[in-house]
Amino acid sequence: MLKTFYMETFGCQMNVVDSEWIATLLAEVGYASVADPQLADLIILNTCSVRDKAERKVYGHLGRFKPLKMANPKLILAVGGCVAQQEGMRLLEKVPYLNIVFGTHNIGKLPQMLKEVDEHGGQRCETTHYVGTERLDKFPQRGVDSSVARFVTIMQGCDNFCSYCVVPYVRGREVSRTSKDVVDEVRSLVDQGTREVTLLGQNVNSYGQKGSGDGTFAQLLQRVHEIDGLTRLRFTSSHPKDLSDELIHCFSSLDKLCKHMHLAVQSGSNDILRQMKRGYSREQYLDRVRLLQQQCPDIRLTTDLIVGFPGETERDFKQTLDLLEQVRFADAYSFLYSPRPQTKALELPDPISSTEKQRWFEQLLAVQGRISGEIWQSDLGQVQQVLIEGTSRRGAGQIFGRNQWNRIVNFAGDETLVGQTRLVRIDRVLRNSHLGTIVQE
Repeated sequence: MLKTFYMETFGCQMNVVDSEWIATLLAEVGYASVADPQLADLIILNTCSVRDKAERKVYGHLGRFKPLKMANPKLILAVGGCVAQQEGMRLLEKVPYLNIVFGTHNIGKLPQMLKEVDEHGGQRCETTHYVGTERLDKFPQRGVDSSVARFVTIMQGCDNFCSYCVVPYVRGREVSRTSKDVVDEVRSLVDQGTREVTLLGQNVNSYGQKGSGDGTFAQLLQRVHEIDGLTRLRFTSSHPKDLSDELIHCFSSLDKLCKHMHLAVQSGSNDILRQMKRGYSREQYLDRVRLLQQQCPDIRLTTDLIVGFPGETERDFKQTLDLLEQVRFADAYSFLYSPRPQTKALELPDPISSTEKQRWFEQLLAVQGRISGEIWQSDLGQVQQVLIEGTSRRGAGQIFGRNQWNRIVNFAGDETLVGQTRLVRIDRVLRNSHLGTIVQE
């Protein structure tokens, strides 16, 4: 008899891809997806632990499902992803009605774990072992999906061990897929109707340096770029210390590569960058930015920023504000420092008050908000290429797509245009999107 599952996904694009793999595995063993947890035989949370707030959210959601479990003891509750990898058996101890905990390297074991729970009347089990460089080779093909834009994982794990970051402890050491596997997957997605792919990794710039990958990341981009039917190519995330001249040159030599790059800086202070163990200086970062802008004058950068890192001073913070003014990021994902288990930053003294950190944070948001507004406002009246992805959330007969800088553009149009690229005049600039009108080509 067909069973049903409900799944919630937290965190980054890597988790989005992992959830697609989970759904494919579940379909192979007789599970169908439902949108209402009350109709599910299995509830899965695919979790994130990059910040404490995301971790606490998992426990809150599990509490929300407790009444369903009490009403239906046969309901299976499972937690996967980074919180599962980090907490392991502690999750089962803290949440007595939880059945399954599976780590980031153990997605392939989920069907067997479900079988064990079914056969042994609600048995509880946990698997969070790392499986080395074989991990990516053992994941199933994702199910058929005609989405215009898709993510493709090219590597897993991270070897950088930045002092604030939990990723190496929950995703494992760095391993790359072979370029053939990546190209074959992208070609398969294009055959299904995908027109834009984003290549994913914790640090795509170091692709192929370890594990099973072959060639450099720039060479992989060139191979993917050659696939017939692919319209656009993106990638994330990039570590500045591994941003090569060869990769920078791709922005001027590969016409399908969108002129947008996410390049996390985290801080504008050399002292803080050293404490973060980022492996580059402020000057080196700015040098990479200048070369990117020389090779591709139209490029727009986005970044990540941490405010209130242990030991940060007012002077350090002002240097970050100065870097924002120099680079002029189109957008920045900014966060107050969040202590994470196992990381080296936990050992650092942290004398700055939370009130002061919050003041800095609000100041940074104001500065970056002004810069972002000026950049996006410059699009007003411009005609831009937009790849159409689907029906707009705004309704009213509108469809939406994205320009090459990953900005959502909403405009009147028919759903038959989905998957096509159209010229759109930008008529209005909103906080998080544009409004436009299709123009005659």
